[in-house]
Amino acid sequence: MAEEMIRVEVVYALAGRQQLLRLSVPRGISARDAALRCGMEAYFPGLDLASCPLGIFGKSLPKPEERLLEEGDRVEIYRPLIADPKEVRKQRAAKAAQARAGES
Repeated sequence: MAEEMIRVEVVYALAGRQQLLRLSVPRGISARDAALRCGMEAYFPGLDLASCPLGIFGKSLPKPEERLLEEGDRVEIYRPLIADPKEVRKQRAAKAAQARAGES
């Protein structure tokens, strides 16, 4: 009996460029395995698919190796954060407070 296949998408984007790949993969494959099989490195050399964070439809996966895909899932490959969003907000708030203090 042939292995049942499902269709999924794998996407990755940079600021000025994005790539969406459609794949047929065996039912029971994990999000990480689909990312490793998709061939995205051909479009983005240096992309580390073995360790980069993944999500499905905008929801981050804490354990992408354990999340089994379903028909129609879109696996999103996330870039590492350059700056901690909390720290950036703190810096922006401090700068705004300093500007307000200077106006007084």
